[in-house]
Amino acid sequence: MKVVYTPAHLLHDPHTEIEKGTVHSPFEHIGRGEIIREVLSADSRFDLQLPTQWGIEPINAVHDSGLERFLTTAWQEYQDAIGPCREVTPEVFYSQALRNKMSLGAEPASISGRLGWWCFETTTPLTEGTYEAARGAVDTAMTAMQLVLDGEKSAYGLCRPPGHHATTSLYGGYCFFNNAAIVAHHVASTRGVKVVVLDVDYHHGNGTQEIFYDRDDVMYVSLHGDPARAYPYTIGYADEVGAGKGRGSNINIPFAARTGDDVYVNALADVLNKIHAFGAEMIVVSLGLDTFITDPICDLSVTTDGFRRCGELVKQLGLPAVVLQEGGYDVDKLGINVQSWLVGLGV
Repeated sequence: MKVVYTPAHLLHDPHTEIEKGTVHSPFEHIGRGEIIREVLSADSRFDLQLPTQWGIEPINAVHDSGLERFLTTAWQEYQDAIGPCREVTPEVFYSQALRNKMSLGAEPASISGRLGWWCFETTTPLTEGTYEAARGAVDTAMTAMQLVLDGEKSAYGLCRPPGHHATTSLYGGYCFFNNAAIVAHHVASTRGVKVVVLDVDYHHGNGTQEIFYDRDDVMYVSLHGDPARAYPYTIGYADEVGAGKGRGSNINIPFAARTGDDVYVNALADVLNKIHAFGAEMIVVSLGLDTFITDPICDLSVTTDGFRRCGELVKQLGLPAVVLQEGGYDVDKLGINVQSWLVGLGV
């Protein structure tokens, strides 16, 4: 299997995050990408290559162009305006409720205000190289896509930073640009084919859902921890089924804590039947492995063998598959878990 990897991900290197009322070492760090690279590099069934550059056009086809412009300069603007700061995190978040009974807000002039305009939470600091790393993740995803369009049955993009929490106009949840949505939109809009984004990350991909919620050419299917207890808390419920012509093309499967292999695999088998009924011609997998039984920030109980079984099920669809990395925070086991899922898919 072709694997696309770029060392540009090393440029996004936060040392702290703010989460659950504490400042601590980030769960999303460079070691995640490196352990996956090391495991796949040691397996002759995988062939690593660098991405090609795709520019900003695929990004701005999905995201508000203001988001890309902001991320281009935000870290340096903060240094110039406020002073040395390795990680840059918002201190005030914009909400329309702040301007209740007034006009809609406009992007603030100050960099402190603009951070909270474009970001929705505190765990996603900007560092000096964040923008370059995020661009590299998009290039990685798009190159994996092109490999599949050129005839590969499947390809894996080792995307870091991940992407599925980034909405049209907001970054957060460790995500800056929505890699999977950028690929799915590009394929659907330029090739005229129906695409499904299958999101198996523990955390619901609120950004991908928002981007495609009213579309009927891209189906979004997510299996995740119940947002009644799991991030992002306010979105990802089963009654969110799409809007307008996209009604019925959004499927959420929330799981109870400690859901294990058999329940998870059976639920995946059921949604694959719905994907088949949708008439999908390509699948984009948002591959989160934080459903793992010992993941430090999640509470499902899928095993390494369970990941292999999931990959085998997706293989049965017989669709060209672009697999893009999302979460997974048990770093010691992350590489072998990615390997197991991809081996199930077929290498």
